[in-house]
Amino acid sequence: MKNPNNYNPVARAVKFALAASLSFGISATAVAQEEQAPAAKEQAVEKIAVVGSRSAPRSIGDSPVPVDIIGGEELSKNGNSDMLNLISTTVPSLNVHSNPISDAATLIRPANLRGLSADSTLIMINSKRRHKASVIAFLGGGINDGAQGADLSVIPGIAVKQVEVLRDGAAAQYGSDAIAGVINFVLKDASEGGSIEVKQGETYEGDGTSTEIAANIGMPLTTDGFVNLSMQYKNVDATSRSVQRPDAQAFADAGNTAIAPIAQIWGSPEIKDDITIFANAGLDLGNGREAYMFGNYSERDVTGGFYYRNPHNRPGVFSNDEGETLLVAQLDPNIACPTVNITTANVLTQPDYLLIADPNTEVGRNCFAFNEMFPGGFTPTFGGNITDTSLSIGTKGEFKGGWLDEILYDFSGTVGRNESTYKMTNTINASLGPDSPTEFNPGKYIQLEKTFNADFVKYLPVGLYEDLTLAFGAQWTEESFEVVSGDVASFQVGPLVDQGFSIGSNGFPGFKPEDAGVYSRRNYAVYSDIEADVTEDILLGFALRYEDYDTFGDTLNYKLTAQFRLTDDLAMRYSHSTGFRAPTVGQANVSNVQTNLSSGVLVDSALLPPTNPVSVELGGTELTPEESKSFAGGLVYTPGDFFFTLDYYFIQVDDRISQSSKINLTDANREALRAAGVKNVDSIQQVSFFTNDFDTTTQGIDFVASYSTNLLQGRSSFNLAYNWNKTEVDSATAITGLDKVSRLENDLPNHRATFTWSQSWDDISMFVRSNYYGEYQGVHVDWVGTPGSPGTEVNASAKVTFDAEVSYFINDAFIVSAGAQNIFDTKPERLNLSAVGEPNGAFGAKYYETSPMGINGGYWYLKGTYKF
Repeated sequence: MKNPNNYNPVARAVKFALAASLSFGISATAVAQEEQAPAAKEQAVEKIAVVGSRSAPRSIGDSPVPVDIIGGEELSKNGNSDMLNLISTTVPSLNVHSNPISDAATLIRPANLRGLSADSTLIMINSKRRHKASVIAFLGGGINDGAQGADLSVIPGIAVKQVEVLRDGAAAQYGSDAIAGVINFVLKDASEGGSIEVKQGETYEGDGTSTEIAANIGMPLTTDGFVNLSMQYKNVDATSRSVQRPDAQAFADAGNTAIAPIAQIWGSPEIKDDITIFANAGLDLGNGREAYMFGNYSERDVTGGFYYRNPHNRPGVFSNDEGETLLVAQLDPNIACPTVNITTANVLTQPDYLLIADPNTEVGRNCFAFNEMFPGGFTPTFGGNITDTSLSIGTKGEFKGGWLDEILYDFSGTVGRNESTYKMTNTINASLGPDSPTEFNPGKYIQLEKTFNADFVKYLPVGLYEDLTLAFGAQWTEESFEVVSGDVASFQVGPLVDQGFSIGSNGFPGFKPEDAGVYSRRNYAVYSDIEADVTEDILLGFALRYEDYDTFGDTLNYKLTAQFRLTDDLAMRYSHSTGFRAPTVGQANVSNVQTNLSSGVLVDSALLPPTNPVSVELGGTELTPEESKSFAGGLVYTPGDFFFTLDYYFIQVDDRISQSSKINLTDANREALRAAGVKNVDSIQQVSFFTNDFDTTTQGIDFVASYSTNLLQGRSSFNLAYNWNKTEVDSATAITGLDKVSRLENDLPNHRATFTWSQSWDDISMFVRSNYYGEYQGVHVDWVGTPGSPGTEVNASAKVTFDAEVSYFINDAFIVSAGAQNIFDTKPERLNLSAVGEPNGAFGAKYYETSPMGINGGYWYLKGTYKF
């Protein structure tokens, strides 16, 4: 047995530096690595994980929990520059959806690790907690309804040294939001050199054209530090995978010349002027002390589509009796307006309509229908400006002398802010009549988070194979969610409301002043984490975290980890933990009006705080944390150039937070609310709210294998990753609804896999990647049936796609690359368009939008890189 008191002093110092890097935020750039050759240094970086343990950084084979490492070079070998897509092609248990026509989820896409909601995965940068986005996914495809996670799209691949994906519950180590795991982005920290990339690509359909310029540069900060700067600027055109809606085509066939060629677009949104700047800096202060700072500024404009407003039957605008009669406004109370029965396929040709549309007659001047403004109906566009900023500052080192001697410390502060400003165009506030504008600013959401950490590590020689690692610390967080009201016209109650015309900008009414305000919450946490190599073959760890919130109270969570090395090449690992996810301030306080499809009909639905009197009448209560229990076990096999891990996980989550189903107010509900003094209840048709309503069990298997060898007179590497995941809803009430239960259990594929072959020679490198997506539930327009009321859902078949890239090294500085994603243009599951009026064909889409491979098809790209 090794004597713990006979350590080499240099090795011990390196270990201290490594531990400080791990626990407190800067990636594992150890002192010892600085002395390595560049090739060896790069290899070490790719194999060393920061997350998952607070002891010294470990190779992923020695980690007691499963961690995926995605190096910066691997991130660059991908035609898509969106960070979510970059990591989802490497981590099969991470699913990302495109979310066409999905309200705010169009602006910031949610991602799902191990089948749990987007806000069940903690996001970190340089091991510091990342702030959440201000966007709440109101239409999140069932699994993400109401999720408020971080915005990963602001992180450019060129700024990242490596990505570490911890696939294990870690709330006892890192706090709320880590039920599914942790994704840690380690920023580049070189003090010299850099690169410039220019990339151009588009889909095989000829749309979705993307242009991107990215750059990275490392510079010295005096002689003892570094400043590493990264920038990315890109524009991405919208895509369309649409056919003409049958109702819109019928209008065109009847002679309505105002119908757009495609009335309703299904595809990816337009992203314009997307700019991101990241900075990472560090400075050696001497005597074992360091200072560090990193942060970002990001901004982009996103524009997507909404549902088509049929000029014959859209409620509150064109008709209030499902298209029997036209909704005609009486502008002068002394002039009676005729009833216009819709008796033809094109009301614009009817004499009674022509009478009210004629400005030369008294009736025409004093009666108004919105067909005069939008003769072909209209499709609102929904978009916004997303601005994201953050800054982290800290200092770390080692106390010298006294009772604090040899304790490693890190003191840091982080502030993050995300602002989403919404914009609606090509729509109206119908209650304002002909005076309504067609562009609106409905308001904005602002998420602001401040976090301060004090973290410590002490190595204790207690006679074990290695020193016992004792980590402990405290954290204080303040989180606020602000609602800023929109322009008056976006929420104004106009003079025509009493005649049945709808209020607010159609599709997304503005936030009223009474909805505006700043809602905040504070919490503090203390933790302790112990880990030790008890013997040469046994590693044990225990973590305990206490957290107290000034809203719902406190929580205590723990985690146990163990690794047992059976041979030099084979080890077993195990973990068990409890966890929690606190409801966000936004989920507890946000109000909004959404336009959604209910059994194929457009309906305006009000989202209210769960403590609002209307919500309480329908069963709403104050939100409490989600609580989880996780069990995981696996094998690690590392003989020579072969690497293999197999892990099983089991996650129970109780009191999950999500948006309730849309609940119709009954006459009895309205009467009870009036008696309680609630105003304007007659204008509310449907209501939803956030609730802790259901429990789930998720289990799965992760398999990861890699092998490197000399092949074809070059160097080859083969990587296989497979995930089986299944979620079951253990209990739920009518508030959740059977439709959401079906989506939670079936929308994501149970099986995902990727296989990558990379090959390199002196002047050429290439890779081929296959992506397997198992069967899933195809859903269209969020319409899932219930017993006796079928919806659009089908059992969609499995698909396989292929990606490929070839790079040519002109010299040491210049590289040109050409590649494609979904190179054979494999199509997702097609909708049934065989019959006009059928649910699957009535809304103008080609494919089920729940497709895990997206709906855009093949995409090619060219890229040039200059390294210096």
